[in-house]
Amino acid sequence: MLKEYTRVRQIQGESKRRWFSDQYFDLIVWFGEQDEIVGFQLCYDITRTHRALTWQQNKGFTHHKIDDGENRPGKVKASPILVPDGLFDADRIARRFQEASSNMEPRIVDFIFKKLQQYPESP
Repeated sequence: MLKEYTRVRQIQGESKRRWFSDQYFDLIVWFGEQDEIVGFQLCYDITRTHRALTWQQNKGFTHHKIDDGENRPGKVKASPILVPDGLFDADRIARRFQEASSNMEPRIVDFIFKKLQQYPESP
């Protein structure tokens, strides 16, 4: 069940953000000046094959695998980075998101669920 972090660092000059998390998902939602959703990043399968679907109002969708920087034999762990990953099972993730988000604000859940159903979208 997704729960909201109440103390999320806000970065001056960037959109306000809210962060929700559970054992499968991390969700960051960005809001515009009128409190409208202007973007989100839904990270999923965070304990196994960590991936991230990002939607931005002015850019559309991107989908990435998260390279955690661990697989560097003989070297110090590197910072995690996003690497392109075209595989995204929108229906499965949308259903799982809907189940995990039952305690969240309906306007956020509805917006993200509808966006997930629209994937893939041309930028």
